[in-house]
Amino acid sequence: MSIDVNNESGREVEEQAILDIARYALTRMRIHPLSELSVIIVDTEAMEQLHTQWMDLPGPTDVMSFPMDELRPPGKDDDEPPQGLLGDIVLCPEVAARQAEQAPTGHTMDEELQLLTVHGVLHLLGYDHEEPGERAEMFGLQQAIVDGWRDEHGLTGPSPAPTVT
Repeated sequence: MSIDVNNESGREVEEQAILDIARYALTRMRIHPLSELSVIIVDTEAMEQLHTQWMDLPGPTDVMSFPMDELRPPGKDDDEPPQGLLGDIVLCPEVAARQAEQAPTGHTMDEELQLLTVHGVLHLLGYDHEEPGERAEMFGLQQAIVDGWRDEHGLTGPSPAPTVT
């Protein structure tokens, strides 16, 4: 799996954890090991510009996903998943820090960024949360991936709960 993490935010973040959880999520979703993903970490000003330009919504947001080849997880009967460019995930640590502070689970900004990375990966794979059924599926899968990754890495304490609306 080729995953690039580029921190343009000027803020220290656990880039290795973002890389690791993205790889874990893609492996768990059975995405071809030669597929490519880019994660870009930006400040609030850059995120606000993207949010306005692409979503026509004001202010910065926490995560945005820009799919390329529209890869989807293979079905249970598929032998070989397709290979391609997944696209870009853009994260904003300043928004993530605010969300982490407000979260009932009391997690850190870096834990929020890990959760948001999984959220972004799922959006690249075609998952959405506009409808209640879609939301339940996506957020359930997101939590299972985060919990599995945390367990595999021996992390204790409450897992960050979804804060993305």
